[in-house]
Amino acid sequence: MFGGLLLLSTVCLSSVFHPSALAAQPDPLDWPSWRGPHQNGVSNESGLIERFDPADVGDEPDSNVVWKSEAASGISTPIVMNGRLFTIVRDKPDTKRDAEKVIALDAASGEVLWENVYNVFLSDLPAERVGWSNVCGDPETDRVYAFGACCLFQCIDGATGKTIWSRSLSEEFGMLSTYGGRTNTPVVYEDLVIISGVTTGWDENARPAHRFLAFEKNEGELVWLTATRPLPEDTTYSTPIITQIGGQDVMVAGSGDGDLYGIQPRTGRILWREPLSRRGINTSPVIDNQGNIYAAHGEENPEGTAMGAVVSIEGPVASLDSASAERWRTEELTVGKSSPLLIDGRLYVVEDSSRLHVLDTETGEEIGKPMKLGTAMRGSLLYADGKIYAATASGIVHILRPTESGVKSVFKVRLPKGHDVGGSMIASHGRIYLPTTGGLYCLSDKSKAQASSSRPQLSENAHSPSQTGQISDSLAAQLQLIPAEAIVQPGETLRFTVNAFNSLGRRVASSTSDLSFEVIGAGQIDASGTYMVPDSENNTETANDGNAHRSATILVKAGGLTGIARVRVIPSLPWTFKFDDNTVPITWIGARYRHEARKVEGEPLIVKISTIPKGTRSQTWFGPTDLHDYTVTADVKAQDGTAKLPDMGIIAQRYTLDLMGESQQLQIRTWAAQLRMAQSTTVSWQAGVWYRLKLQASVEDGTAVLKGKVWPREDPEPSEWTVTATDEAPNVQGSPGLFGNATNAEIYIDNVTVTSNP
Repeated sequence: MFGGLLLLSTVCLSSVFHPSALAAQPDPLDWPSWRGPHQNGVSNESGLIERFDPADVGDEPDSNVVWKSEAASGISTPIVMNGRLFTIVRDKPDTKRDAEKVIALDAASGEVLWENVYNVFLSDLPAERVGWSNVCGDPETDRVYAFGACCLFQCIDGATGKTIWSRSLSEEFGMLSTYGGRTNTPVVYEDLVIISGVTTGWDENARPAHRFLAFEKNEGELVWLTATRPLPEDTTYSTPIITQIGGQDVMVAGSGDGDLYGIQPRTGRILWREPLSRRGINTSPVIDNQGNIYAAHGEENPEGTAMGAVVSIEGPVASLDSASAERWRTEELTVGKSSPLLIDGRLYVVEDSSRLHVLDTETGEEIGKPMKLGTAMRGSLLYADGKIYAATASGIVHILRPTESGVKSVFKVRLPKGHDVGGSMIASHGRIYLPTTGGLYCLSDKSKAQASSSRPQLSENAHSPSQTGQISDSLAAQLQLIPAEAIVQPGETLRFTVNAFNSLGRRVASSTSDLSFEVIGAGQIDASGTYMVPDSENNTETANDGNAHRSATILVKAGGLTGIARVRVIPSLPWTFKFDDNTVPITWIGARYRHEARKVEGEPLIVKISTIPKGTRSQTWFGPTDLHDYTVTADVKAQDGTAKLPDMGIIAQRYTLDLMGESQQLQIRTWAAQLRMAQSTTVSWQAGVWYRLKLQASVEDGTAVLKGKVWPREDPEPSEWTVTATDEAPNVQGSPGLFGNATNAEIYIDNVTVTSNP
């Protein structure tokens, strides 16, 4: 039976692999991810530019600027795949339709082929950080994966721009989009697409942690979720690198807790971690032929007072069970934004202040004198055609050539005013692409013959990812249940599939016959792995006090191994939460760590506490993200006796109704930092008094209609709405929830309801 389930899993997945059958073979000159086909910023190409005039855009024979696209202006690093260039940019800035979008351009001409526009919602992200992430391409399926500023994760058809599937990682997993807007970049590995960020989930995952999430790339099911240490100092934008070390595929990535992690990419199992910093890691590592890892950071070191370091880790000996595998550490190099570049036994790193250093990879000692490139550096270096391409944050572009004593300058030019650089240059098909806030440049030397070596000029990493997953050890050591997390309604069925892996994280078949499933919590599961919560388990009494929102842990066992998945059981509307069971609802996202159940004057309720570091301003979500046209109510009260009032609110369809304490306003909004749409009215209120908030959201003729009201709970509900708003760029769906900023005082919450609109 175990073998049969594995076969069924394979058949089910194969049935959705049809795009790969239509996709062309990967083009070796494409640049499908932000650091390129070798994940290290190294290109195989030759015949590339040695100079250009940014003002000389045109068809003249001596112009190296093939085209410039203002439509592709931004801070993201583009990718090139199948003749198209993809990037993330801001859409219609400073208008009522201010948003984010993924765009595709013809890589040769710069013509815009399509746009995929989506709103920024329920985020404190500043508008200047929209488009911070980079898209990732999958040559096998001709799809691109984009992680938006508000944690909207999308799989997009590369040819048409249509969204194939999407997951709202803030509403589903409590992923944060704050801390300056640091946003991660997805990576594709075999049949998975992996993304990470700081999340505050449900139940035991309610404590904030930097977590890695792997989704099945064609359908979007969650395959595995892995947490690093809880309560990290930062969010990050360190993109993982996947390679082979010690005979197994390893994903190497920096985390918000300041450590560098080695993780099995198929299973999420943590293999090792090495401390780099006391704060989050934002750069990506590079890895040499022997599996030595080179990483950098710009924050406090784990010991001492020095800021920043470049560190080398001996990957093959790194382990959770042994001492540190650190080879060397060169401190006082604040390399916090620009990722290292590895060429022929030398490591090229650029400090945040834009000072370039060359280090010996064996010792970490500096070679030659550092070179000052400008005033600040965000993007990473590109190595191509024997040259290093660099662009500082203020728009100074350098072309450098490695020398025995370091580097020498080949060319330097300053871009026009307004052309800042947040992304990195890339090389593809004889062209250099330079992203700036004033436009994306396509640069090519028409007088040169472009070519590509069969192998990169940096010797091919002998520890490259395994493409076949060939089995050297057929003994199963790990079981995996898919989906790893899900929401089900009573009466629905959910079919789990099972994968088995050996100790090296390679998939194995097994004839084990003692496979068994078990449910802890709500529902039941049969021998085939089909889970269900019968409708009969949800009577009127339990539904009306919110207890119908329950959870279950699903176990699969075989041969002493156990695989685990988690399910939230959430019925259809209406919902009522009275907290009579003296608990914070287990299924609420981001709630249990920041709230606690209490009895106040004999009344059971929950309290948003004011003692959580970095958690006093937060959001909580109740259920599925596909709900729409509904009304949320909640009773709220500010802690009595407080000198300053908190902000207390409710969420419907990705809009917030906020009873604001210090400004004494009631506001409807969707994007707090930008307020592209917001409507406020003055409301006088005070601490120690219960108020009832009510927010109704609907979409009428393509426009969102939002209506909010507030009144003392003991008074009759007023017939008129206190504040109303419309949004011509509507959020058409979203999970209901709560908003609160308890920095000034605790917030009491009771009698929460969610009902469909009349």
